[in-house]
Amino acid sequence: MSTDNPPAATRVSIIGTGYLGATHAVCMSELGFSVVGVDIDPGKVANLAAGRVPFFEPGLEELLRKNLDTGRLTFTTSFTDAAAADVHFLCVGTPQRPDSPAADLSHLVSAVDRLLAAGPKPGSLLVGKSTVPAGTAAALARRLATEAPLVGLAWNPEFLREGFAVEDTMRPDRLVLGLQADDGGRAEGMLRAIYASAIEAGTPLVLTDFATAELVKVAANAFLATKISFINAMAEICEATGGDVKTLAAALAHDARIGGRFLGAGVGFGGGCLPKDIRAFQARAAELGAGYAVGFLAEVDAINLRRRTRMAELTTELLGGSVAGRRVAVLGAAFKPNSDDIRDSPALDVANLLHRAGAVVTVTDPAAVPNARQRHPELSYADNAVQAATDADIVLHLTEWSDFREIDPVALASYVRTPTVIDGRNALDVARWRAAGWSYYALGRPRV
Repeated sequence: MSTDNPPAATRVSIIGTGYLGATHAVCMSELGFSVVGVDIDPGKVANLAAGRVPFFEPGLEELLRKNLDTGRLTFTTSFTDAAAADVHFLCVGTPQRPDSPAADLSHLVSAVDRLLAAGPKPGSLLVGKSTVPAGTAAALARRLATEAPLVGLAWNPEFLREGFAVEDTMRPDRLVLGLQADDGGRAEGMLRAIYASAIEAGTPLVLTDFATAELVKVAANAFLATKISFINAMAEICEATGGDVKTLAAALAHDARIGGRFLGAGVGFGGGCLPKDIRAFQARAAELGAGYAVGFLAEVDAINLRRRTRMAELTTELLGGSVAGRRVAVLGAAFKPNSDDIRDSPALDVANLLHRAGAVVTVTDPAAVPNARQRHPELSYADNAVQAATDADIVLHLTEWSDFREIDPVALASYVRTPTVIDGRNALDVARWRAAGWSYYALGRPRV
């Protein structure tokens, strides 16, 4: 799968300019390529063309403006403008279908329809980066063989972490290339040219087939989700026995076979990837007659969702059995820190559970309040933790922003009605908060 003289790809198109696509477009331009980002949403295109990133991602907007100024980076709604590119990166979303756990591939199919209608340059390469069910690339290859036989195909899954997307694109921890065995090494050569700087820096390169490349991303997310849900299951056992999940996790972390990353018990995972990917993985496995192999993921999902309910139950318990009319401050709206992404946010789920039970809930977040307010106008919002906590009967720490970890609990205590905090991320300094007069509680931790 190699070639002695890999062709240099100089012009790149990015199809879909959401979180993945916008980041990839900016970073490809930063690497020196001429890049055009194409999207059917004129508002999104206008924002990016004006140097505005329509989501929160540290460092991305500065790089966007820098590369717009060089002239290497442009954005358009015209697939015709993108058709002349040497390499087309397919970066459209594959959300969960509204009627089933399976992935919705309609945006991907539509994007390919538009590109083929625009007439991609013979000898160009279509590269899938979207997370898709196994078998999607093979089906697309069959379509290209009929409708655009001179256009190659490769699958190159993304592994971006929100909040670290620029770093993960410029300096990835691995590159996975799903390739066709019969293309003479052309796709591999083009992608080696695209990723030359990362490969020269020693980034591990995995060359494989389409199906394995598709599975790598969903398998990685399934493993990560399983690890998070495992420690949250242990938190449930600790609550039943009086054990301390924080100490348990620290002891497990000393085992080199397990490691300590993602062993933080709390309200669980959310976002636009892990939840929908493990559900789509189960759905595709069932279609293939292998659903039994990943049946455990249903319990992984259930454990994750139970933690949200448990947080609401603990809040209710600490408020005397009813939250009706009680004031609850929620620190966090994004599903994780350094992001404004509220998709499947545990923090907002807990806030809504308490709101529906009659609580007066006020939410604050350093970046995600505008998105949360648009999605959940029934909740109240504040600009900062002090405003959210003023006259609160209880404070819930649900997104692990450094802003919240660094709060002075002595100062905050002067604003609340009752100094009671539930640390839904097991991230606050327990001794410091208790010394400041707070009643501190956390999932999976002994009560004092």
